Amino acid sequence: QVQLVESGGGLVQPGESLKLSCAASGRIFTIYYMSWHRQAPGEQREFVAGIRRSGTAEYADSVKGRFTISTDNTWNTVYLQMSSLKPEDTAVYFCNAVGNNVQSWGQGAQVTVSS
Repeated sequence: QVQLVESGGGLVQPGESLKLSCAASGRIFTIYYMSWHRQAPGEQREFVAGIRRSGTAEYADSVKGRFTISTDNTWNTVYLQMSSLKPEDTAVYFCNAVGNNVQSWGQGAQVTVSS
């Protein structure tokens, strides 16, 4: 199995930046895709960004050009750098890992964008 723990959430003002981290442990070598998702109150969970072992990244249209997903060399940690944050980015952000016969979610990190 793979365990995921998010960190770095918090309260920021519109226009500011924030960086989320997701630490992975366990059978990391099985993971081939990691992603970030978010869920706002009363809304369904939605895809934000994802990255493959090849380094190829993809983003939701709503965050393209503002958010960047990356990993460290060992894939122990995946990051989400968020810039030019907007109130509509307010949500609980979840990390997800997909591997061979494995799919795991983190517990979530609250991000609040408010003046």
